[in-house]
Amino acid sequence: MRHWLIKSEPDVFGIDDLARVGREPWNGIRNYQARNFMRDDMEVGDLALFYHSNAKPPGVVGIARVVSEPYADDLQFDPQSDYFDAKSTAEAPRWLMRDFEFVLKFPEMVTLDQLKGEPALEGMRVLQRGTRLSITPVEPDHFDQVCSMAGVKV
Repeated sequence: MRHWLIKSEPDVFGIDDLARVGREPWNGIRNYQARNFMRDDMEVGDLALFYHSNAKPPGVVGIARVVSEPYADDLQFDPQSDYFDAKSTAEAPRWLMRDFEFVLKFPEMVTLDQLKGEPALEGMRVLQRGTRLSITPVEPDHFDQVCSMAGVKV
């Protein structure tokens, strides 16, 4: 099993939204590296830290699980969508998505400042300068440390 960090803005789709719906397509990924992680490296059953980005404060708020194989992101075909891609076709879609399901919400957010202040998280991608990807791999020991900081065991 691999571990991931997935980012979403809480006013667009937050952990409470995932808890309410139970399962959601993770669409709108428009970075090739993030897409490749999702397409090539994620597997059904992998766990992901759910990170609220563009929030005050930003941080990890829970855990989600990958529950589908990758499939075409339908937003790329919708001319009304911000995620429309005129060069993408149904025969050769550029952009993919996977479904995630809710696992748990942390009792308290583990803030970005807390993550940065934890020496055991050195090297975690979300903490590296200039890393803005919405999907990044997370080392198993980093995943466990963040869960420990939240007071949960997975």
